[in-house]
Amino acid sequence: MSNKPLAYRMRPNSISEIIGQEHLVAEGKIINRMVKAERLASMILFGPPGTGKTSMATAIAKSLGLRHKLLNAVTDKKKDMEIVVEEAKMTGKMVLILDEVHRLDKGKQDFLLPHLESNLITLIGCTTSNPYHAINPAIRSRCHLFELYALTKDHIKLAIQRAAKDTTNGLGEQNIVMSEEALEHFAFSANGDMRAALNGLELAVSSTPVDALNQININLEIAEECMQKKSFSHDKNGDAHYDVLSAFQKSIRGSDVDAALHYLGRLIEAGDLDSIARRMIVTAYEDIGVANPQAGPRAVAAVQAAERLGFPEARIPLSVVIVELCLSPKSNTAYKALDAALTDIRNGKSGEIPQHLKDSHYSGAASLGRGNEYKYPHNSENNWVNQQYLPDSIKNKHYYQPKNTGKFEQAMKQVYERIQADKQK
Repeated sequence: MSNKPLAYRMRPNSISEIIGQEHLVAEGKIINRMVKAERLASMILFGPPGTGKTSMATAIAKSLGLRHKLLNAVTDKKKDMEIVVEEAKMTGKMVLILDEVHRLDKGKQDFLLPHLESNLITLIGCTTSNPYHAINPAIRSRCHLFELYALTKDHIKLAIQRAAKDTTNGLGEQNIVMSEEALEHFAFSANGDMRAALNGLELAVSSTPVDALNQININLEIAEECMQKKSFSHDKNGDAHYDVLSAFQKSIRGSDVDAALHYLGRLIEAGDLDSIARRMIVTAYEDIGVANPQAGPRAVAAVQAAERLGFPEARIPLSVVIVELCLSPKSNTAYKALDAALTDIRNGKSGEIPQHLKDSHYSGAASLGRGNEYKYPHNSENNWVNQQYLPDSIKNKHYYQPKNTGKFEQAMKQVYERIQADKQK
């Protein structure tokens, strides 16, 4: 067997073997269509580490039977690129797979551009950086941009199982017996990085002696050691996992910074960025809402930063926003108001839309009374005019019940109450 790393050996040989990235390689999706049409264009693949950018690039070239060379924009020199171009001139079209493409310097770029223009070289650049921020416009404008997404836990589990059974490139010639807990831990702690999971698996197999039954038994303890991360405590059905998520959200809602940071730490140790992100964002809108309207956008921004950084640095923006969410004033009035409206609608309490609010942008609308008595608020003082908006059957209904929570909602409460008072005049 080759002495190359397992992750390298398990690279797909065609796009049908790619794990994940269904939005690009599934039937009918853009890269799948490119391959089937045999019309490959230069592209940049960007996304988090370990998502299979280089693997996808080589799989595309192999699917089309095209000659390809793999270079690195940092370590390989212009001379290496000149060799690739000369080979392309002798043998025909060549695919250049260029890792770290965002680090391409001006000399290498100037050399490559005319060969991209003539279509002698098809470039597939790979990078973890946002190409709009990091890649020179001259290169970017000549390439299609395709984003790869972080792999899910199920994707990682599939890769591990495939590698453990593959007798040609994987570890299938060895009698590996892996516990479900170990498999879960490899997949969970890899945090979407397939390379990390396969490296951990390879270390586990190579460092575990064969037992009396000629088996290599990989248990949770071995998986923890090889991934250098303790497992996140959860029972067979995952109840404890959801208990921590529940405690995390309730601690934020209860304004307990220390508890929220503790549960955040447990989730970080588990590598569960997806659940952290979901709970942070929903809490920002559900429990803080209009009491601090900027909490929602800041939570989203922190999640985006964390996804771009990856662990361990991801903990930094997460911690900043958790502290803000905990110490923000709390209000659930907005979504509670919507829930009340939805309850009425689902119970048949909707009624006929008032005539003056109906669409009047078509011939004959006026003769039907549509919009005839509508009063345009911007033509009135303070951009408000007293007119009915709710259907007759619920015209006096009040869904929104504002609180004196936070300066923003206090200000909205004053406006709301003034409008209600003006309606009674």
